[in-house]
Amino acid sequence: MPDLDLLSTFLEIYRSGSLTAAAARRGLSQAAVSGHLARLEQQVGERLFDRSRRGAVPTERALDLARRIGTHIDELHHVFEAPAGDQAGYRGTVRLAGPSDLLALRVMPVLAPLAVRGLRLRITVGLAEDLLAVLAAGGLDMVVSAVRPQPAALVATAFADEEFVLVGAPGLARTIDAAALATEPLRALAHLPLVAYAEELPIIRRYWRSEFGRRPPNPVAITVPDLRAILAAVVAGAGVSVLPRYVAEPALAAGSVELLHQPQVPPLNTLYLVTRVGGLASAAVAMVHRRLTERSTDWVL
Repeated sequence: MPDLDLLSTFLEIYRSGSLTAAAARRGLSQAAVSGHLARLEQQVGERLFDRSRRGAVPTERALDLARRIGTHIDELHHVFEAPAGDQAGYRGTVRLAGPSDLLALRVMPVLAPLAVRGLRLRITVGLAEDLLAVLAAGGLDMVVSAVRPQPAALVATAFADEEFVLVGAPGLARTIDAAALATEPLRALAHLPLVAYAEELPIIRRYWRSEFGRRPPNPVAITVPDLRAILAAVVAGAGVSVLPRYVAEPALAAGSVELLHQPQVPPLNTLYLVTRVGGLASAAVAMVHRRLTERSTDWVL
């Protein structure tokens, strides 16, 4: 089993996109970092990075390894040592972007205390594909994305999974035939109007196809590109929808909406913290990345 030093060095290379930056962040020589990487690659039996003028580009094996170990290594460092670089990070500016709902309900409560200590945050909301294009062009420092980016110039760290739930107001829930729901869920739910994020039903369509094998035949009552507005419409009885659990949970707890379907395996969607290759060489960006990664383990998504 690789030791903690090798895995820590691997994560710094992965997150900073450069052996030179990883050496600086770990307080090691570049030769030592190269040695750590060579030993780890020998132990896993595969190359972990392709080196080019753009830096160290992670292979598929590296992406999988970082997803599996990232939060665990961060937690160990958090227990045994104070995070390096925080004081410098507080003097920086981070241009962060993502979906408005997740930023408001989960990200800002984590990052606002950093602003009190001097960190400057510039927040942009929008769709993942658009924001990732801006990030790749240098207009942002980090994107919280439900889409895993393709460009080699971007590095994605999986940091949380959001669970989706199908919810409706109690009055609509009582119109569902429970026996039919167990045997013919498409037919049992087909009469319910939908409240959707967009005409293409991006979230609802994925749930229906995952759980019922096809896209929903239901009428669409409302489209609104804001998950909190969708929840408000569902609470008012305008229709049913599929929402991340963190958005629906307060209404579920209050009884103003109910779960309409209980999948055997909850549908999950992975969220990523995306930076440019080398982006974590910035102390401020690295601090935000670390805080979000650490705190996401406590989130109910």
